[in-house]
Amino acid sequence: MKISDILKGLDYEFLSGSDAEIQGIAYDSRKITPGCAFFCMPGFRADGHDFAGLAVEAGAKALIVSRPVDVPAGVSVVRVSEPRQALSRASAMWYGEPSKKLKVVGVTGTKGKTTFTYMLRAVLEAAGHKTGLIGTIETIVDGKATPSKNTTPESCEIQRLMREMVDAGCTHAVMEVSSQGLGNWRVEDVDFEYGVFTNLGNDHIAPGEHKDFADYMECKKRLFRKCRHGVFNADDRYFPDMIDGATCTIETYAVEPPADTMAMKVELRRDLGFLGVSFDAERKDETVHVDLPQPGKFSVSNALAVVAVARGLGVNPKTVSEALHTVRVRGRVEILPTPAEYTVMIEYAHNALSMQSIMETMTAYQHGRMIAVFGGGGNRAVDRRYDMGEIAGKYCDLCILTMDNPRDESIDDIDACIELGLKRSNGKSIRIDDRAEAICWALDHAEPSDIIMLIGKGHETYQEIKGVKYYFDEREVVNDYYQKKGITL
Repeated sequence: MKISDILKGLDYEFLSGSDAEIQGIAYDSRKITPGCAFFCMPGFRADGHDFAGLAVEAGAKALIVSRPVDVPAGVSVVRVSEPRQALSRASAMWYGEPSKKLKVVGVTGTKGKTTFTYMLRAVLEAAGHKTGLIGTIETIVDGKATPSKNTTPESCEIQRLMREMVDAGCTHAVMEVSSQGLGNWRVEDVDFEYGVFTNLGNDHIAPGEHKDFADYMECKKRLFRKCRHGVFNADDRYFPDMIDGATCTIETYAVEPPADTMAMKVELRRDLGFLGVSFDAERKDETVHVDLPQPGKFSVSNALAVVAVARGLGVNPKTVSEALHTVRVRGRVEILPTPAEYTVMIEYAHNALSMQSIMETMTAYQHGRMIAVFGGGGNRAVDRRYDMGEIAGKYCDLCILTMDNPRDESIDDIDACIELGLKRSNGKSIRIDDRAEAICWALDHAEPSDIIMLIGKGHETYQEIKGVKYYFDEREVVNDYYQKKGITL
């Protein structure tokens, strides 16, 4: 394709060279191929313009820039106002605008994105629609799962994945759309049929993310100026703000009426190895009964969003009900099988907001003690640790402080912050640095009706220590614990 082909519709200027034919596109100087166009993108830690010379040496035939660069004669240098926007357009054109051949559903919000995508994918697959997925845990194309690096990949990766989905016969795609993905143009050229808003909380406000809450919200709102149909959580306090300026159709869902799709007859359920909810999702004269193996009000909310979107995509209500009855989401309120009348749960919550949500939910279920096994992430906002400690101390009978992903920090320093937070709420705690030992200690001391929450790792299968990722899966720790006791689940 020519440079003019991949930048079609954008304003650009040739600083040097001609409208050359290029053989690929790249934004990472380590992945340059001969004859490609290299997009020089300013980043938080590095600026792609600084690698322009290296890109040419590696074989780049064209450079897409926002400021002049010094390169040899014969190289096409094209200036655009925003290289990330240009990369999005170029990627879509290079891969043949694959999202236009799919029914794409994007979901944004502080919490619930991952759960929603897995629920909706399960429903669409049950309805016979081959469906791809792009999200925090993994990407799924044609049944093949690949671990993800970012919630929303760079635009080039998104378009490549959607091309693979189309080639594999997918008709639908569901994807998590992060605020950074929206703010950094990663989904600018994705054709969204539906956009979904789950909720909004004070998160991702930090250097390299968002300068303030207003910026965070504004990035989220961009999805609803891109999609055709919007489905919004009317229970969320920021719902009126999120629909302000939306150009899509607006449909609402809510646990608390009024809304287009509402939850009625909500019942909490707890049995051996099961924690969940039952409810009726009602819209006008149509009712979908849901038995969901996910606990709490927020799970009802996620399921309502799925019901609303599935209806819009023409899925039979019975199919929706049957699919939601069996859906499981790795690391998101994931209930593990146990041989006794206590509950063991894996939950990805790694900040105070998420911890409060899950812990408030668990207090609504009849239980003995609530025990939390958790730590704090290294190289992350220190204030987050104090707040996590305070919330855990408020809701839990016992907190077992242990290792999460300490990264480059000392676990002593991390736990010291959490312990100060625990003191704010008079929380009781012990410390067992080895996470496997901490989990086993909790299981050794479990009593009937206890709820043991393994918090922070979720879907992750590693621990990051001093720049090295060591394999670690909480599910295997729990399973090995029972096997050593001669118990097969």
